[in-house]
Parts: sequence; C-alpha cells; structure tokens
Amino acid sequence: MEIALLLKAALLGIIEGLTEFLPISSTGHLILSSSLLGFRGENVATFEIAIQTGAMLAVIWEYRQRLFDTVAGIARERAAQRFALNVIVAFLPAVVFGLAFGSFIKARLFHPVPVATAFLVGGLIILWVEARHRRAFGERDLEGRRLARVETVDDMSVVDALKVGLVQCLAMIPGTSRSGATIIGGMLFGLSRRAATEFSFYLAIPTLIGAGVYSLWKQRGILTAADLPLFAVGSVFAFVSALLCIRWLIRYISTHDFTVFAWYRIVFGVVVLATAYFGWVDWSHG
Repeated sequence: MEIALLLKAALLGIIEGLTEFLPISSTGHLILSSSLLGFRGENVATFEIAIQTGAMLAVIWEYRQRLFDTVAGIARERAAQRFALNVIVAFLPAVVFGLAFGSFIKARLFHPVPVATAFLVGGLIILWVEARHRRAFGERDLEGRRLARVETVDDMSVVDALKVGLVQCLAMIPGTSRSGATIIGGMLFGLSRRAATEFSFYLAIPTLIGAGVYSLWKQRGILTAADLPLFAVGSVFAFVSALLCIRWLIRYISTHDFTVFAWYRIVFGVVVLATAYFGWVDWSHG
C-alpha cells in the first residue's frame, strides 16, 4: 500500500479523534478533509465510520473504571442499573431513525455544501443555547456557581436520557455533530455542562460501535484484506488523538463554555460556502 495513502489515513484519524467529542462535527470535518486530500473511492464512507471505533475506544479506556464498576454492579446496584438503562434508552432512537432514514440522508446530504450549511446553523444554535443556559439557572451554590437541574450523570432520569437520545438523531445530518447535538441538547433540557458532556461520551460507545458494525456489514462485499492497514492506521491515530481531546475537554469545560466552538463553526461554514460559491476550492467528494 502506498505510503502517501497511509499518511492520509493517519491524518484523517487525527482529525476524527480531535473532532469526535467536540461540538464541531467529526463527520463534517472528514468529508471536507477527504475532499481536500483527494481521498476518494467506494470505501471512503466506510473508512470514515470505521475509524470512529478508535475514538470510541478512547472513551472506554478513559472511563474504564466507571464502566467496569457498572458491569460488576449491574445485578445488584441501583445506580449501575439506572446508568446502564439511561445509556440504552438514549441509544435506541438512533437505531430507529438510522435504519429508517440513514440511506436517504447519506445519498443526499453527504456533500461539502450541505455540511458547511449545517456547520453554520449549528454554530448559531450553540450561541443561542449558551445564552439561554446562562439566563436560565439563576440559583447558585455557596461558591457562587450556577446550578443546573441535573448536575451529574447519576442524577439523570430515563426521560432525560430519552430526550438526549432524540436530539442525537439530528446528528444524522452531516455537519451537525453528534457530540454537539447531545451536549447542547442536554444543556437545553437542564443538564449541567459537565453532565451533558460526560453523558455524550458514554452514549458514544454503543452509537459508534453500532454505526461501525452496521457499515462494515453492509460493505462487506467490497472490503478486502488490502483495506486493513488503512483502517488500522486511521483507527490507531483516532484513538490517540481522541484520548488527548477527551482529557483536555473535561478540563476546559470546568471554566469555559462552548461559545468558541460556535464561532469556529460559523467561520468555517462561511469559508467553505464562500470558496465553493466562487469556485476557489473544489469540494467535490466521492
């Protein structure tokens, strides 16, 4: 396999890992990056989904103790049962809507201009939700910090989980961002910024596993052993970059909101739309 192709796979893996858990859309970045890199072919869409597995493994590694405790206590501990149920309930809407509309959306919206438009709209939504979040929770604790209705993942109800699961379905539109939909949606429904972010991490595990397995199964007829090095390189680099991103993000949200990501989305979306409109960049993807 060509070294240049493996380098492209590594670069796309890094992009996947750095963007999967930020509210800026990993799928959108992969589509745009693949276009610029000339990374094309019938297996590209499957590659872009498969390397999400590397990012998902980073969540498992980072939260391995919590996940182990949940599995160990699932038979007898109420908290473990509630946590597992919430993740399952939040995951189910993605299964239903994915099977019903996934092929339709992929055929019509997995192109740079729709992605850039979703970037722009998503950025405006984040600005609105952050402004609303600051106004909504006027109550403060003894240290002067604002209190949300749901401060931690363990405080979430099944209804909270279902709401987050439903907004995750918006991420089927490329450029929307799975993490952006779940985190910002969670905040809109009363979750604290940390609770919404951490639950988004946990929800990524079944969601990304499901998407990866389903995509690989559908494309099994065109995948060969020759594709393995490409997929492996992309997944490894996605794992490392995602792990670094997760650790950074948890520290970041303790003192910052998501406004900077909103403006990033808006500027990025405008640049792509402008370059596409004036023909400065060929954003064709396929």
